[in-house]
Amino acid sequence: MSCLCRWISPWLVYLCVYMNNGFAGKIKIVEEPNTFGLNNPFLAQGTKLQPKVTPSPVSGPEHLHRLAGRCFSYMESTYKYELCPFHNVTQHEQSFRWNAYSGILGIWQEWEMVNNTFTGMWMRDGDACGTKSRETKVSLVCGANNKLAQVSEPSTCVYSLIFETPLVCHPHSLLVYPTLSEKLQREWDEAEQASYEGLITEQGYNKLLRDIFDHAGLLKSQKKISLSEEAAESETHDSLQKCTEDFQKQRREIERLRGLLTEHNISFDSKQELTTTVSLTVQDQHLRGDDGRFNTQ
Repeated sequence: MSCLCRWISPWLVYLCVYMNNGFAGKIKIVEEPNTFGLNNPFLAQGTKLQPKVTPSPVSGPEHLHRLAGRCFSYMESTYKYELCPFHNVTQHEQSFRWNAYSGILGIWQEWEMVNNTFTGMWMRDGDACGTKSRETKVSLVCGANNKLAQVSEPSTCVYSLIFETPLVCHPHSLLVYPTLSEKLQREWDEAEQASYEGLITEQGYNKLLRDIFDHAGLLKSQKKISLSEEAAESETHDSLQKCTEDFQKQRREIERLRGLLTEHNISFDSKQELTTTVSLTVQDQHLRGDDGRFNTQ
């Protein structure tokens, strides 16, 4: 029995050596591709994309709301860009490097509007870039299909995306006025009339428009109000509303007086004989109308 054990033992050693060396070259380690973004369950929580703010509510032309919840990709060199309208823009390096870049270039915040036209979607508060945050402007142009067509970086950490869609091919598809409520449309009409009559300056008119767009949810207010300031702010709004009502009453009275002068064939020059003083506090900077004082001298 001892002789048999001595005979088997060398064979076992030889078999182990053969397995370790003979099959070692056939074992292959497969490196799995990196899965980017928030859907990678193997990434530590601290390394996943962490947005700084929540996206603003969906706003703007109603026919564009169908883009919400969808994402569109574009490849540029070794980077994949992904646009999710009304949500965010991300960039992912297509590499097997252990520290391949994946980041947020902007989060949906507000519309850019020029001359009653939506000219772009602003995605801001992206990942840090030195002392500032990355931001992206998305321009909508007419195209046969929904697709992200172009990506560029005109200045450091400020990106420009071109998104093609058939939803903006109609000449009136990006007009701002039709997207407003009837109340805000009336306020815009009044601002236009006041500007035409010279009752407010161009700067005051632009501030009125910004206030209208802010109420419509098209702009993200840059003013941060603390809880201790809310009461004072609400009082200011009430006084501005009262100012607007007084302004409208004064205009109706002016029209009535003009009608009486015309009825009695009395000539008058509205530009010389009627001037309006406009009052605006620096604290609020929301021009709503005049202070109700008229100089008829």
